[in-house]
Amino acid sequence: MKAIVVNEFGPPEVLALQEIDKPLIASNQVLIQVHAISVNFADIKARQGQYHGVEAGSAFIPGLDCAGEIIEIGEAVTRFQVGQRVMAFPKEGSYAEDVAADEALTFNAPDELEMETAAAALTIGITAYNVIKKMARLVPGETILIHAAAGGIGSTAIQLAKIFGAAQIIGTVGSDEKIAAAKSFGADYVINYSTENFTERVDSLTDGKGADVILDTIAGRNFEKSLECLAPFGRIVSFGHANEGSVAGIIKTTDLHSSCRSVLGYSTGTYRKQRPEFLQEAAGAIVELLLQGKLNIPISKRYPLAEAAKAHAHIESRQSIGKVMLLP
Repeated sequence: MKAIVVNEFGPPEVLALQEIDKPLIASNQVLIQVHAISVNFADIKARQGQYHGVEAGSAFIPGLDCAGEIIEIGEAVTRFQVGQRVMAFPKEGSYAEDVAADEALTFNAPDELEMETAAAALTIGITAYNVIKKMARLVPGETILIHAAAGGIGSTAIQLAKIFGAAQIIGTVGSDEKIAAAKSFGADYVINYSTENFTERVDSLTDGKGADVILDTIAGRNFEKSLECLAPFGRIVSFGHANEGSVAGIIKTTDLHSSCRSVLGYSTGTYRKQRPEFLQEAAGAIVELLLQGKLNIPISKRYPLAEAAKAHAHIESRQSIGKVMLLP
């Protein structure tokens, strides 16, 4: 079978299409013929050697999630059968024609759900659901600030925040071209952080109170500035490091205790490895919202698997809106 293999960290060009052996499955795994693959920003960080769990000097197949059809099941598998449509977090990366996935990290994709949508929704849907519902515990009537609002997670988080009852949804983007896109997903206000001080604008929009919930996938100085406009009793969820160089944000404990504000960390990848059962609720909820037509996953670009480097370059250009897909 064909797969994209990273033999050394580097620019998009290190993504090489290779012929490799089809994976063998364990007793608790399923073998999936892949129909669609989601490209996530974590894939870029992995290619650069900046993603947790990726070791230097070892070749690997990138990719977090995919959707396809089960072609083989292990003897201990009870929830799935051959021929069933699923979405999954594969054991050894998703940029391949066939992948092996643990039963616990495989989820049903109903016939009414398009394969591309299923693949596109898995990581961003689960992540957006969990950071808003489980981590930040958004209360109806609160104000939420969502960074990278035109991207895959941002566009999904805007829609979920509205479904969960946010009174005011503020997004930030890096260019004027993305403002209309973020508003189309349901944001009430969108700030271009490259030309405007978003902390001052958030304070203005909230009459000086600040945002009750802030979703930050950027880290670094962006995280520190976000704390400046976090309301008393507010919660900021840190779940990414998209800034150049993966610079960490710094916080003083005195900025927390007297104002009753909270900083929460989240990683779908860590939950996949240590508490996979935690992801079941979010996966089921996202599928239901998609089937009901309440949630839309915008797909802006599609590339053949062999052109994975072009997909990465497009995302790194910061011009992408919504999801970018690979098709085997």
